[in-house]
Amino acid sequence: MTDVVPLVGEPLALDLVNTRTAAGDLLATPEQLRAWARLQAGRLPDVAPDDLDAVRDVRAHTAAALKRVRHGERPDERDLAALNDAQRAAPAISEVTWDGTGVRVERRRAAPGLAAWLAEAAAELLADPAVTKVRQCEADDCVLLFLPAHPRRRWCSAARCGNRVRVARHYRKTHGIDQARID
Repeated sequence: MTDVVPLVGEPLALDLVNTRTAAGDLLATPEQLRAWARLQAGRLPDVAPDDLDAVRDVRAHTAAALKRVRHGERPDERDLAALNDAQRAAPAISEVTWDGTGVRVERRRAAPGLAAWLAEAAAELLADPAVTKVRQCEADDCVLLFLPAHPRRRWCSAARCGNRVRVARHYRKTHGIDQARID
Protein backbone atom coordinates (compact mmCIF):
# COMPACT_ATOMS: atom_id res chain seq x y z
CA MET A 1 0.00 0.00 0.00
CA THR A 2 1.49 3.33 -1.03
CA ASP A 3 0.73 6.22 1.27
CA VAL A 4 0.09 9.23 -0.94
CA VAL A 5 -0.61 11.62 1.94
CA PRO A 6 2.09 11.89 4.61
CA LEU A 7 1.18 11.05 8.17
CA VAL A 8 0.95 14.26 10.22
CA GLY A 9 0.19 15.11 13.81
CA GLU A 10 3.29 13.81 15.52
CA PRO A 11 5.97 16.21 16.74
CA LEU A 12 7.11 18.22 13.71
CA ALA A 13 10.52 16.52 13.54
CA LEU A 14 8.84 13.09 13.45
CA ASP A 15 6.46 14.25 10.74
CA LEU A 16 9.52 15.28 8.75
CA VAL A 17 11.30 11.94 9.27
CA ASN A 18 8.07 10.14 8.36
CA THR A 19 8.15 11.64 4.86
CA ARG A 20 10.60 8.84 4.08
CA THR A 21 8.30 5.80 4.01
CA ALA A 22 8.69 2.18 3.01
CA ALA A 23 6.87 3.17 -0.20
CA GLY A 24 9.39 5.90 -1.02
CA ASP A 25 10.27 9.54 -0.54
CA LEU A 26 7.28 11.83 -0.07
CA LEU A 27 9.55 14.88 -0.49
CA ALA A 28 11.01 13.95 -3.85
CA THR A 29 9.98 17.17 -5.58
CA PRO A 30 9.57 20.84 -4.66
CA GLU A 31 5.81 20.43 -5.23
CA GLN A 32 5.68 17.62 -2.66
CA LEU A 33 7.61 19.79 -0.19
CA ARG A 34 5.12 22.62 -0.65
CA ALA A 35 2.19 20.21 -0.20
CA TRP A 36 3.75 18.84 3.01
CA ALA A 37 4.33 22.36 4.32
CA ARG A 38 0.64 23.14 3.67
CA LEU A 39 -0.32 20.06 5.71
CA GLN A 40 1.77 21.50 8.54
CA ALA A 41 -0.03 24.89 8.41
CA GLY A 42 -0.18 26.43 11.84
CA ARG A 43 2.90 24.53 12.99
CA LEU A 44 5.32 26.33 10.71
CA PRO A 45 5.88 30.04 10.31
CA ASP A 46 5.04 31.68 7.04
CA VAL A 47 8.21 30.69 5.20
CA ALA A 48 8.62 29.66 1.62
CA PRO A 49 9.36 25.93 1.39
CA ASP A 50 11.85 26.48 -1.40
CA ASP A 51 15.02 24.61 -0.48
CA LEU A 52 14.23 20.95 -0.99
CA ASP A 53 17.86 19.81 -0.66
CA ALA A 54 18.31 21.62 2.67
CA VAL A 55 15.07 20.16 4.06
CA ARG A 56 16.00 16.65 2.92
CA ASP A 57 19.44 17.11 4.50
CA VAL A 58 17.84 18.12 7.82
CA ARG A 59 15.53 15.10 7.53
CA ALA A 60 18.45 12.71 7.00
CA HIS A 61 20.44 14.06 9.95
CA THR A 62 17.35 14.13 12.16
CA ALA A 63 16.53 10.51 11.32
CA ALA A 64 20.11 9.37 11.97
CA ALA A 65 20.35 11.19 15.30
CA LEU A 66 16.88 10.10 16.35
CA LYS A 67 17.65 6.45 15.61
CA ARG A 68 20.43 6.55 18.18
CA VAL A 69 19.01 8.96 20.77
CA ARG A 70 15.69 7.16 21.12
CA HIS A 71 17.66 4.07 22.14
CA GLY A 72 19.73 6.01 24.66
CA GLU A 73 22.82 6.08 22.45
CA ARG A 74 25.07 9.00 21.60
CA PRO A 75 24.28 10.52 18.20
CA ASP A 76 26.99 11.01 15.62
CA GLU A 77 28.64 14.42 15.97
CA ARG A 78 28.22 15.02 12.22
CA ASP A 79 24.45 14.76 12.55
CA LEU A 80 24.35 17.21 15.45
CA ALA A 81 26.71 19.59 13.66
CA ALA A 82 24.55 19.51 10.52
CA LEU A 83 21.42 20.33 12.54
CA ASN A 84 23.26 23.18 14.28
CA ASP A 85 24.53 24.51 10.96
CA ALA A 86 21.00 24.48 9.54
CA GLN A 87 19.81 26.56 12.49
CA ARG A 88 22.73 28.99 12.17
CA ALA A 89 21.70 29.70 8.59
CA ALA A 90 18.71 31.62 10.01
CA PRO A 91 19.55 32.74 13.55
CA ALA A 92 16.74 32.95 16.08
CA ILE A 93 16.12 36.24 17.82
CA SER A 94 13.77 37.26 20.59
CA GLU A 95 11.76 40.11 19.12
CA VAL A 96 10.41 42.56 21.67
CA THR A 97 7.09 44.26 20.90
CA TRP A 98 4.46 46.26 22.74
CA ASP A 99 0.98 44.71 22.66
CA GLY A 100 -0.85 47.73 24.09
CA THR A 101 -0.68 46.61 27.71
CA GLY A 102 2.80 45.22 28.09
CA VAL A 103 5.95 44.01 26.47
CA ARG A 104 5.84 40.74 24.58
CA VAL A 105 8.73 38.63 23.44
CA GLU A 106 8.33 36.42 20.41
CA ARG A 107 10.95 34.08 19.08
CA ARG A 108 11.56 34.71 15.40
CA ARG A 109 14.15 33.74 12.87
CA ALA A 110 16.04 36.51 11.11
CA ALA A 111 15.86 35.50 7.37
CA PRO A 112 13.66 32.48 7.99
CA GLY A 113 14.19 29.29 6.10
CA LEU A 114 12.18 26.11 6.40
CA ALA A 115 15.27 23.97 6.99
CA ALA A 116 16.25 26.13 9.99
CA TRP A 117 12.79 25.78 11.54
CA LEU A 118 12.82 22.04 11.01
CA ALA A 119 16.33 21.73 12.46
CA GLU A 120 15.12 23.62 15.52
CA ALA A 121 12.16 21.24 15.84
CA ALA A 122 14.60 18.33 15.58
CA ALA A 123 16.83 19.81 18.28
CA GLU A 124 13.84 20.21 20.59
CA LEU A 125 12.73 16.61 20.02
CA LEU A 126 16.23 15.18 20.46
CA ALA A 127 16.63 17.06 23.76
CA ASP A 128 13.18 16.09 25.06
CA PRO A 129 13.30 13.22 27.60
CA ALA A 130 10.24 11.76 25.81
CA VAL A 131 12.44 10.96 22.80
CA THR A 132 13.19 7.56 24.34
CA LYS A 133 9.48 6.74 24.02
CA VAL A 134 9.46 7.22 20.23
CA ARG A 135 8.49 3.92 18.64
CA GLN A 136 8.41 2.43 15.18
CA CYS A 137 5.09 1.21 13.85
CA GLU A 138 4.64 -2.54 14.43
CA ALA A 139 3.10 -3.19 11.02
CA ASP A 140 5.45 -5.41 9.02
CA ASP A 141 5.72 -3.10 6.03
CA CYS A 142 5.83 0.25 7.85
CA VAL A 143 8.86 2.28 8.93
CA LEU A 144 7.03 5.29 10.38
CA LEU A 145 7.77 6.60 13.86
CA PHE A 146 5.41 7.96 16.48
CA LEU A 147 5.41 9.27 20.02
CA PRO A 148 2.66 7.31 21.76
CA ALA A 149 0.27 9.23 23.99
CA HIS A 150 -0.84 5.84 25.33
CA PRO A 151 1.67 3.08 26.20
CA ARG A 152 -0.38 0.45 24.37
CA ARG A 153 -0.27 2.24 21.01
CA ARG A 154 1.33 -0.08 18.47
CA TRP A 155 0.82 1.53 15.06
CA CYS A 156 1.61 4.85 13.43
CA SER A 157 -2.08 5.21 12.70
CA ALA A 158 -5.00 3.04 13.73
CA ALA A 159 -6.72 3.97 10.47
CA ARG A 160 -3.75 2.98 8.30
CA CYS A 161 -1.61 0.23 9.71
CA GLY A 162 -3.85 -0.77 12.60
CA ASN A 163 -6.76 -1.58 10.31
CA ARG A 164 -4.54 -3.47 7.85
CA VAL A 165 -3.07 -5.60 10.66
CA ARG A 166 -6.51 -6.33 12.13
CA VAL A 167 -7.96 -7.23 8.71
CA ALA A 168 -5.03 -9.55 7.98
CA ARG A 169 -5.34 -11.20 11.39
CA HIS A 170 -9.10 -11.69 10.84
CA TYR A 171 -8.47 -13.14 7.38
CA ARG A 172 -5.93 -15.63 8.75
CA LYS A 173 -8.30 -16.62 11.56
CA THR A 174 -11.38 -17.08 9.37
CA HIS A 175 -9.47 -18.92 6.64
CA GLY A 176 -7.60 -21.22 9.01
CA ILE A 177 -4.15 -19.97 8.06
CA ASP A 178 -1.56 -20.98 10.65
CA GLN A 179 0.64 -17.94 11.46
CA ALA A 180 3.56 -20.27 12.32
CA ARG A 181 3.61 -21.53 8.71
CA ILE A 182 3.80 -17.95 7.38
CA ASP A 183 6.72 -16.93 9.60
